[in-house]
Amino acid sequence: PEQIEHGTADTRADVYACGVVLYEMLTGGKPHGGDTPAQVLYQHLNTDVPAPSATVPGLALELDELVAAATARNPEVRPYDAVTLLGLLREARAGLGEEQLDAVPPLARSGPRDTTDDRTSVIARAVPAETGADAHPVLHTNLLPAPEAPPAPGRRLRRPPRGPLLLVLGVLLALGLGTGIWYINSGQFTRVPAVLGQTEPEATKRLSDAGLDLGTTKRAFSDVYERGTVMAVDPAPGERLRGNGTVTLTLSRGPERVKVPNLKDKPLAEARRILADEGLAAGVVTRTFSDSVARGAVIGSDPEPGTERSPDSAVALVVSKGAPIDVPDVTGETVADATALLREEGLKVVVDPERIHSPEDAGSVAAQSLARGSRAAEGDTVTLSVSKGPRLVEVPDVVGETVDDARTALEDEGFEVEVKKSFPYLGTEVSGQSVEGGSTAPEGSTVTLTTKGL
Repeated sequence: PEQIEHGTADTRADVYACGVVLYEMLTGGKPHGGDTPAQVLYQHLNTDVPAPSATVPGLALELDELVAAATARNPEVRPYDAVTLLGLLREARAGLGEEQLDAVPPLARSGPRDTTDDRTSVIARAVPAETGADAHPVLHTNLLPAPEAPPAPGRRLRRPPRGPLLLVLGVLLALGLGTGIWYINSGQFTRVPAVLGQTEPEATKRLSDAGLDLGTTKRAFSDVYERGTVMAVDPAPGERLRGNGTVTLTLSRGPERVKVPNLKDKPLAEARRILADEGLAAGVVTRTFSDSVARGAVIGSDPEPGTERSPDSAVALVVSKGAPIDVPDVTGETVADATALLREEGLKVVVDPERIHSPEDAGSVAAQSLARGSRAAEGDTVTLSVSKGPRLVEVPDVVGETVDDARTALEDEGFEVEVKKSFPYLGTEVSGQSVEGGSTAPEGSTVTLTTKGL
């Protein structure tokens, strides 16, 4: 995995390869599969190699642990080299019984056959050595004594040795030459890290950590990579760039066609999130009453669920306002009674601090923002205006005028008018009025007019 991700490898990469081969020998199959090489690489980077016993029931736990150790995705917890892996292998073998040692791997061919042309052959395990008189002697490695040091030669004058000095100069020359060669071939280059399958912020950070700059970002459709993840890199992962070169990323837009999901009964916020996850966008939101769908939940969508659309297309949503409420008439009620009645219906109440003149008694409700019989949704707000009593208006003197002229004059001042005719009801001239002309009366009150009989 580190070779795919960082472009670097050491002895632990060979150990990982050995672990994969061991898995294949034990199970007869590969640990990761996929329709494309990119899918297989993605699984090696993000998925642990499964236990062999999950494919071949009955395999010993020691074999599962050996494969897990050799194929650890983090190289820091993997055996350092083949020697360490061999030690773990011997420990695992020591814990296996006779039946487990003689088990045949899956897909192995039974019976004798010519294995000359096979690249891989099954080698029978070694039989324990015989004991007794006819047994061959076991040879061991002996520790031989070191030879004695030769006698010291006689002292004689010698010139100062030049060998160490020449050796130091040679080493320095080799180091300088090696450093130059390394810089020409590798030191001035940076390998592009593996960022396939990562989100744009993750890929950008990894490129920055490697000393590379992010160039342009493209987008394309993909059936393999999730929407918003990196599906292609230019230059490709592992290639070398001089200095801090730029890398172009291609992000996946998901499949080329997206089906509109079923959002009915989903809260609006959740419906928006589902659309975004599918590669679509929430469009115009309209609200309407519904007796069956809860307030704030989706009633339907346009286009309908299952319709195929291009990515990033807008989907209009219809959201429920809940069951409708018939607004009661509370004019003339006290503010407390009106508030209680409206709240019982599921409505919110706001009282306007500015009072108005009205025919209603002072302190009672003079007007309401939603008229009687209006349809409101649960939680809607009704604003109440409080009366400060009627306004006193001077009553015009209409005695002697015709009924029609008198009615017009009084109504223009805000009065209600009633006409009381005298027998034989033929006269049209006003002979009297219930409120004398020139006096004041509450606006909206009634003035009664009397006519002459003839």
